[in-house]
Amino acid sequence: MSSDNGRRTNCTNPIEATALAYYWPGLLPEAEESAVEQHLLACDECGDRLREVISLADGLRNLARGGSLRMVVSDEFLRRADEDGLQVRQYTPPCGGSVQCAVTAEDNILIGRLGADLKGAKRVDLLICDERGAEQARMRGIPINPSADDVLIQESITFAKAVPTSIMVMRLLNVDEAGAKKLLGEYTFNHTRSLPGTGAW
Repeated sequence: MSSDNGRRTNCTNPIEATALAYYWPGLLPEAEESAVEQHLLACDECGDRLREVISLADGLRNLARGGSLRMVVSDEFLRRADEDGLQVRQYTPPCGGSVQCAVTAEDNILIGRLGADLKGAKRVDLLICDERGAEQARMRGIPINPSADDVLIQESITFAKAVPTSIMVMRLLNVDEAGAKKLLGEYTFNHTRSLPGTGAW
């Protein structure tokens, strides 16, 4: 079915939500981005869904700027945070190594910059592990730029300010189409609690 302007209103081949989420910030490969644009020019229904994705992304962005979400961010996100006057604390552990870290009451955003060779990576998972290497959480299929040489992880500043002195290990895994996993890097954060109180998990 078409509307008066010739655009489709009942889409028989809707764009996947993931593709729309990656399209808006410009994270799709060029050929895929072009195909999505052509579809959106002719489809009201997917255009409406894109607007919903944008609205959701704006809400999440506001939460992210509050520093309470664990999520992948970009250098552009950090530039905007700096322009907004937010205090950003960054740690860059060497691949396979560790870094000493802490936060202060004045910090708004906490970033771990994980250096890795992302060339050829299709799907990358981020694993959060304890000091023994036991997996505590996993973020599947995180957004990456294959031409970049690092991944920027925002850790919850709320969590970091409350957690006691402890060790967190992050791992980046490349997962191929057959499900085979390859370790891209392991990074250890030796967190020292610097705020008053005993801290709590």
